[in-house]
Amino acid sequence: MTSPRDDALRTPDERFENLPGFDFAPNYIDDLPGYEGLRMHYLDEGPKDAEVTFLCLHGEPSWAYLYRKMIPILTAAGHRCVAPDFFGFGRSDKPKDDAAYTYHFHRNALKAFFERMDLGNVCSVNQDWGGLLGLTLPMDYPDRITRMIVANTFLPTGQGASDGFKAWRDYVATNPEFNVGELMGRANPILSEAEAAAYDAPFPTPEYMGGVRRFPQLVMTDPGMEGIKCSEAALKFFANDWAGECFIAVGAQDPVLGVETMTALQKMIKGASDLHVIEEGGHFVQEWAEELTHPALKHFDLE
Repeated sequence: MTSPRDDALRTPDERFENLPGFDFAPNYIDDLPGYEGLRMHYLDEGPKDAEVTFLCLHGEPSWAYLYRKMIPILTAAGHRCVAPDFFGFGRSDKPKDDAAYTYHFHRNALKAFFERMDLGNVCSVNQDWGGLLGLTLPMDYPDRITRMIVANTFLPTGQGASDGFKAWRDYVATNPEFNVGELMGRANPILSEAEAAAYDAPFPTPEYMGGVRRFPQLVMTDPGMEGIKCSEAALKFFANDWAGECFIAVGAQDPVLGVETMTALQKMIKGASDLHVIEEGGHFVQEWAEELTHPALKHFDLE
């Protein structure tokens, strides 16, 4: 049986040259336990001995480029920022077999990365799949993750899919070679053409897009799907045992995970802030970095 590492693709480095607003140095790990031979990329900016580390988690179909505007704000305030690319995304390796991408494939890789980096006093930044996965980490590392920024995401437990999400999932299923840059441009009208195109840099051909194709199919909208137990455990943890701080925000123009979804999630996290609404923000709310990052830092008293 072929393992994911045996047929993984690696996007050529030249695809990442001269991307607008993205002059960060790449970092790599290729021996995560259980993923030996697969190379994971991450950004690591700011002082390594900073008191607070922001763990910035991307979702579908983005990558660490999503955090290019937030990172300078956070490092200017003296904080460290670590932003990994999930396998199948960004500069990380990309197994060719779509079936390699499962919920636990991604979650266990994220946990292995977290442990390898030995991160402490973490503020996790959770959006889209960065939330579906990232919001399950605090229950495993309650002494290490002390703060969270949560925006335009949720913890699905098999309760069905909205019409908006069904449309998105069907679109990816019927257009397996869709252009990521064009989609990001439509979803984020504030992007320049070059910025939108940068989101497509990891995917020179459809062969590289297995992770992108699979994420929508993995969202736990039906009972019994892989990952539901993790979501349920995380929600129980946040209701009863979460002792950290949580800043909740939403890009109000998100047609799928907007104000209604984030209002519901806010009520499920003990001690969460009032919902901070970014009226012009869309699903990829990190693109409205000023409106997201400064209020979060003020809430945490970390300016």
